[in-house]
Amino acid sequence: MHRVFQEFIDAIFGAEDAEGLSNALAKTASALDLSCFAYLALKREENRKPLLISTYPSRWTAHYLNKKYQVIDPVIGEALQNPEPFRWGIDFRCQTSSKAQRQLFDEAAQFGIRFGFTVPIHDGHGPISALTFATDERRPQFEKCIDSYARVLQLMAMYFHAHVRRKLGNEHAIDGIRLSRREVECLEWAAQGKSSWEIGRILGISRNTVAYYLENAKEKLGVRTIAQAVTHLAAANRKKQN
Repeated sequence: MHRVFQEFIDAIFGAEDAEGLSNALAKTASALDLSCFAYLALKREENRKPLLISTYPSRWTAHYLNKKYQVIDPVIGEALQNPEPFRWGIDFRCQTSSKAQRQLFDEAAQFGIRFGFTVPIHDGHGPISALTFATDERRPQFEKCIDSYARVLQLMAMYFHAHVRRKLGNEHAIDGIRLSRREVECLEWAAQGKSSWEIGRILGISRNTVAYYLENAKEKLGVRTIAQAVTHLAAANRKKQN
């Protein structure tokens, strides 16, 4: 476990965006036979979608967010009330009195999400977050890992949450589209006429990595050129100043 934990710490420190953070945790979860995970961070504004980083099936996570299931999810409800890690499963469904909540569990089960171990995160900086490891059935290896390493998994959840806050907390929203800190930094330097090589030297990353962030920004914004992406960023910055 010590080696797995150290590799997780190294990977999480090196991650620069949501994809990198997700990959770091996914690799660790796989090494521990923990199947899939979901990190959910609620927002202060109730009408804003929570931040979700997950290896759950994308069809399920999209449906979950579109239905605003975080509002009625009994697992999230328990995490709001209880700061200690807890297990959940079919019995959670049986305990719910709401038809909508039972439907939520039934739909989740269709995507192989039936049992889990959830770590609530109450850090005093806003609404709670929670990291859940889930599986489709009670597997001996899953149960053994939870029994043996519950506190280590809680520590990993805290590390993950801290890095999400630090690295994604200052994401920029452009017309509702969120760009990572690195994507914004690269666009801002590109707006000043810097080449990918020059931006890389300034930020301490490779030219190819700069190109990767710029391409990501273009794809997210639905534009074909860096100049168009820069224009979108400049317009968003002007709105903030007004």
